[in-house]
Amino acid sequence: QVQLAESGGGLVQAGGSLRLSCVVSGSTFSIDGMGWYRQAPGKQRELVAAISSGGSTNYADSVQGRFTISRERAKNTVYLQMNSLKPEDTAVYYCNLRRGVLSSWGQGTQVTVSS
Repeated sequence: QVQLAESGGGLVQAGGSLRLSCVVSGSTFSIDGMGWYRQAPGKQRELVAAISSGGSTNYADSVQGRFTISRERAKNTVYLQMNSLKPEDTAVYYCNLRRGVLSSWGQGTQVTVSS
């Protein structure tokens, strides 16, 4: 019913920037929050940034001050602005939609940061 489509990933040099987009299609009622997660090779998937239905945001300590999550309701889109990228930010980034106890996931977009 709900589909999430990430885009904006790519290869960048350390210190560069990328802006990820997550477009939500289908039913968008009763969304509790949206978030970005990432999974690097050999590591667990981790929460990077999240935004609640009320606009409250939170970030992983590792990206605090460098990444910004935002939403554009008219376009059913959530963004992740990533600045001052580091090689350790390299991962597949996934968009997440939370509704009650249920979560929906996109297919992910690869972000690679070279030194």
